[in-house]
Amino acid sequence: MKSKYTWLLSAIIGPTVLASCGGDNAAQQQMNPAAMAVPVSTAKVSEQRVTGKDTYPGSVTALQEVELRPQVSGYITNIYVQDGQRVTKGQKLYEIDQRKYQAGLQQAQANLQSARANLARVQKDLERYERLAEKDAIAKQQVDYARTEVQTAKSQVAAAQAQVQTASTDVGYSTITAPFSGTIGISQVRVGAQVSPGQPLLNTISSTDPIAVDFVINEQEISRFSRLQQGEQPDSLFTIRLNNGETYPHTGKLLAIDRAIGRQTGTTTVRVQFPNSDRVLIPGMTVSVDVLNQDIGQQLVIPYKAVSEQLGEFYVYLVQGDSAVQQNVQLGTKFNGNIVIREGLKEGQQIVVEGIQRLRQGAKVQVGAPQQGSQPAAGR
Repeated sequence: MKSKYTWLLSAIIGPTVLASCGGDNAAQQQMNPAAMAVPVSTAKVSEQRVTGKDTYPGSVTALQEVELRPQVSGYITNIYVQDGQRVTKGQKLYEIDQRKYQAGLQQAQANLQSARANLARVQKDLERYERLAEKDAIAKQQVDYARTEVQTAKSQVAAAQAQVQTASTDVGYSTITAPFSGTIGISQVRVGAQVSPGQPLLNTISSTDPIAVDFVINEQEISRFSRLQQGEQPDSLFTIRLNNGETYPHTGKLLAIDRAIGRQTGTTTVRVQFPNSDRVLIPGMTVSVDVLNQDIGQQLVIPYKAVSEQLGEFYVYLVQGDSAVQQNVQLGTKFNGNIVIREGLKEGQQIVVEGIQRLRQGAKVQVGAPQQGSQPAAGR
């Protein structure tokens, strides 16, 4: 009898225990993310025709620019140009009262004439004394004195010539002319203003055509720009866009790379020259500089949102079977929500574009309807 009840109890409890164990395993499977497939959307890597450009903030600067300051003292007696006027090399700009300097020049010229007359007199005396010395009709000491007087008179003539040169320079400084052709700014003085050497600033003149645009690159890019400078540069290599979004109609040419790298910044300056006959570009203006890069022609393109970054490295999730695998990539030009992939992918491969935040290396994925690989290049 006892064994009969034992068998009945086992028959009742056994299935319950098994059902309980099976239920725990199912619950664990539902709670374990590794056993669940992550729903994702994907896109295929495709090729597009691309014209890749790197963009840098730039500033317009004059190739020649000079501050006009007085070299002599006096009053401003004439201003020959209007504010903002275009001027040519040698054109009169300002005049400082010349009367004092003209008088000084006349005095120096008179002193020079007197010194030359004295030199002529002592030279004649020396010639006469030398003829007498040949006949032993004069003391040698007298001849020596005459020779010394000639040398002294020559020195006086040289000093008088220097005084004339100085006075002439002062007269020249009293008229300020344009050192090169360009555009003059707004005058900082008016007629009647008193000036002295170096003060105040009269005006600033800058060249306008051609004109330069400066932008900054980091030291990793120097070799690239050095090659561009040494080789033949295509016409569309450098273009600029104005702040209103318009593209400047002329292309530029690489003119110079600065001599050194900034110790604090690790950057240097590149200067590009542009024609500016219409004076659209003004010194100090900010522009965007577009530089053609290596992403030219047919390139592999994916949606930019498919790219993730970790510790300075970029990667995408590549779908292999029913799993997602991280694949490191080298990025190129970004445009219209897409980006060029220079290394790491092949055309036709399937990558995850949505659901990335829930993925990890080797995670199971449930692929939804594929998306279009990328947006059209739209003229890039």
